[in-house]
Amino acid sequence: MKLKVIVHEAEEGGYWAEVPALPGCVTQGETFEELLQNLYEAIEGWFDVEPVVLPDDTKTRVMDIAV
Repeated sequence: MKLKVIVHEAEEGGYWAEVPALPGCVTQGETFEELLQNLYEAIEGWFDVEPVVLPDDTKTRVMDIAV
């Protein structure tokens, strides 16, 4: 899965980022490397919390994948 991420430089230093495709999925980091690590955690957490609505279709599967 590929997601677009918007990275901003924070006024007080460091960075913050948002994932437009995942409403409310934002995070920050003091360094760019920390921001990336926090992004992976934020995205994973977003999918853990958001309910998955499945169509009424017996061919539908739900799988865990690494992103």
